[in-house]
Amino acid sequence: MTRVALIAHDEKKPAIIDLAREYEDLLSTFELVGTGTTGKRITEETNLTVERKESGPVGGDTQIGAEVVDGRIDGIVFLRDPQTAQPHEPDISALLRICDVHDVPLATTETGAVYLLDGLATETGVES
Repeated sequence: MTRVALIAHDEKKPAIIDLAREYEDLLSTFELVGTGTTGKRITEETNLTVERKESGPVGGDTQIGAEVVDGRIDGIVFLRDPQTAQPHEPDISALLRICDVHDVPLATTETGAVYLLDGLATETGVES
């Protein structure tokens, strides 16, 4: 089954929830994993089930990176806020590197996320 990770900086959490709502039918056909707070918010505000890792500040993004290394993640949506990201929020650089090494797509913008999800839908034969 297709496995997608969902991560968002604090300022982008409303945007990732909007994306999850818009793509809820598609995302419901995937296994979803997320960092602690992002996963909790998506679960509370949609009908989606998200396997929650630790929060980003304590290593949730690193746990997701380990799943990339293990070949367990098919794509990552990491909506980041490059202008107001707080020091406690996860840093994308290590996750980006590991995705590049293992050829796993990672979207950092809402438009990129749409392309990533539409691409996974096409690859899996599920309508987005």
